[in-house]
Amino acid sequence: MTDGNSVRVVAAGDHFVLPSLITRAVRHEVEEARVTEVRLGWPLEPFGPVAEVREASDAEDEMIEALAGAQVLVTQMGPVTERVLAACPELRLVVVCRGGPVNVNLDAAKQRDVRVCFAPGRNAAATAEFTVGMMLAALRRIPQAHDPLARQGSWEGATYYTYEQSGLELEDLPVGLVGYGAVGSRVARVLCAFGARVMVYDPYVHGEIHGLRVTSLDELLGRSQVITLHARLTPETRGLIGARELGLLPSGAVVVNVARGPLLDEGALCDALESGRVSAAALDTYEREPLPADSRLLGLGDRVVLTPHLGGASRAVAQKAARIAAEEVGRWVRGEPLAHCLT
Repeated sequence: MTDGNSVRVVAAGDHFVLPSLITRAVRHEVEEARVTEVRLGWPLEPFGPVAEVREASDAEDEMIEALAGAQVLVTQMGPVTERVLAACPELRLVVVCRGGPVNVNLDAAKQRDVRVCFAPGRNAAATAEFTVGMMLAALRRIPQAHDPLARQGSWEGATYYTYEQSGLELEDLPVGLVGYGAVGSRVARVLCAFGARVMVYDPYVHGEIHGLRVTSLDELLGRSQVITLHARLTPETRGLIGARELGLLPSGAVVVNVARGPLLDEGALCDALESGRVSAAALDTYEREPLPADSRLLGLGDRVVLTPHLGGASRAVAQKAARIAAEEVGRWVRGEPLAHCLT
């Protein structure tokens, strides 16, 4: 918290959570912030009550320069390393506009009594909507029908209007959710509205859910024509869905992953797609990102829907992230308990 003096806040945004979004949100929360602007790689210019930095992932030197005299940093992915923290002794609060402070050295922050906060839930609605969109795209062959018509003017996509080639609809379809957190619970509500037969496996969630609770992952897989992954990535869940698990799915099942790539064994998925055990997959996240040019997934274009990690990319997410972060700054300035603090 502050001692009544003005507070210098550095807003280290990027091309998604814009510095201007952070600035406006912090201004709304903290009127007493000082006037300066700093942008990485650009000259210092007067701007407004918050210092702005356009971050770079390897920009330790620029970050140190920008943080001179600052007590608060609000960042999307700016590097807050041990070196940065050691060089910025006045820094007292770091707020990361993400679901986790992956760019902050938490141990070093704790040693220097720097509070580190994050912005949980900022992209839950966007990711849930994207998940359902990807599911529909895979089930109804939308990208495969779009491509020949839009790019070549060909009507060949009409072959999907045959019994053998047509897709599945969500109504009455058994859909299994692996994980029922902020995203999974939203997906379940939407799928129930479509009339899908929703089943949920999440050993950490109790109480009412939308759909039928299933007590084991194996049971869920054996009963689901579609599975969609919503688990957190931990040492226990890495590789959660591999060859054995895919083999439990009904023949022709569909796999959707808009959560974390390493939850799914991509090699095993490609094997299942090539054999026909899995008829389609919709993926937004991958074991390696960007997706390597030699990935087997790229050779399965008629059976996969692939997007470059866009599930959480909506304007509302950027605005929510800036607002959640700014609210933490406001609490800190007013001496109130922080809502999402890890140190």
